[in-house]
Amino acid sequence: MNKHLPSTFTLLIFGASGDLTRRKLIPAVFNLYRQNLLPEEFSVVGFARSDKTDEQFREQLKIALAAGRNLPEPDQKDWSKFASHLFYHQGQYDDPASYQSLLETLEKFGSPSGQARNYLFYLATPPDVVPEVIRQIKHADLARRGLQESPWSRIIVEKPFGHDLASARELNTQISDVFKEHQIYRIDHYLGKETVQNLLVFRFANAIFEPIWNHHFVDHVQIAVTETLGVEKRGGLYDRSGAIRDMVQNHMMHLLSLIAMESPISLDADAIRDEKVKVLQSLRSLPPECAGQYVVRGQYAAGVTNGYKVAGYQEEPGVSPDSTTETFVALKLFVDNWRWANVPFYLRTGKRLPVRITEIGIHFKSIPQVLFNTERLGPMTPNVLTIRIQPN
Repeated sequence: MNKHLPSTFTLLIFGASGDLTRRKLIPAVFNLYRQNLLPEEFSVVGFARSDKTDEQFREQLKIALAAGRNLPEPDQKDWSKFASHLFYHQGQYDDPASYQSLLETLEKFGSPSGQARNYLFYLATPPDVVPEVIRQIKHADLARRGLQESPWSRIIVEKPFGHDLASARELNTQISDVFKEHQIYRIDHYLGKETVQNLLVFRFANAIFEPIWNHHFVDHVQIAVTETLGVEKRGGLYDRSGAIRDMVQNHMMHLLSLIAMESPISLDADAIRDEKVKVLQSLRSLPPECAGQYVVRGQYAAGVTNGYKVAGYQEEPGVSPDSTTETFVALKLFVDNWRWANVPFYLRTGKRLPVRITEIGIHFKSIPQVLFNTERLGPMTPNVLTIRIQPN
């Protein structure tokens, strides 16, 4: 391991029995391990309500890792060494005794080098238990508030961040009561995709695009995020959010902001955030009486996918049989500033659709039909710049 990294730390994953831990978090940490990017002294502790041993936890993660998309099967020797750093702690999110026993478990790890252990908390829990986890972290004195950098503690909060504006503000207040701002990371994991990060470089490092990246040359923009899967085993959770909260207000708004933003003064986080916020502030509001003109919502019904019969959304486990939660949504938005005046942005996302794809299409205006001896039957097919984010 990397002996030049001075810190020794424990990553605590709350909600460790969930899909996010198996499919995203542990594969990411394992890849860091194989690239020698972790300190020699580290541990990963999963906290969840399910009853399981350390060995059962490790075996489940190994199976999930081997089944993951685009991930090589873990080498047995590498995995065995890595797995020795993985531990599991059963507890209830609202039980102070569970956190006290967690603290005792962490103290047992100690540190051979004598360094104080740093804590990184990752909240991969259902959104409704996040405030309780924050409260219990505070009561167990795990946050270590203060200006000192050693030992440190930090917290990562996954989207969704609250249910609406009021609950998001309340959650912000609760977290800020326990952690200082420099300890808090609010993330949308979608921004970790390399292609998403490369959008800034693509736009601002290529001088040929800037002169035509505006309403004079662009007819409209399409952003599509579609999935072939249904809600799987997340029906109860998904039914409380829907496509708008699950995808539009986070993933798709980030993509729209990166496409529409002005050049930041630098590539640091605050400068990029400031320009993205300006885009969001420029979005034309949709009065309720106009929603029918600009928004389409729908649910997937029972049918056949790849030769297999699949249930309709209202028949999925955990979903109310009379649910009106949308699994598909399409929107027509406008960014009311000088660059994008009257250029429509079409956003669509949904589950159980024919293809799995994330794509941005910049549709340029048609050229005048006066060349090439063409018959004047209609506009010529315009140029389209397509940015494919996934799967390829």
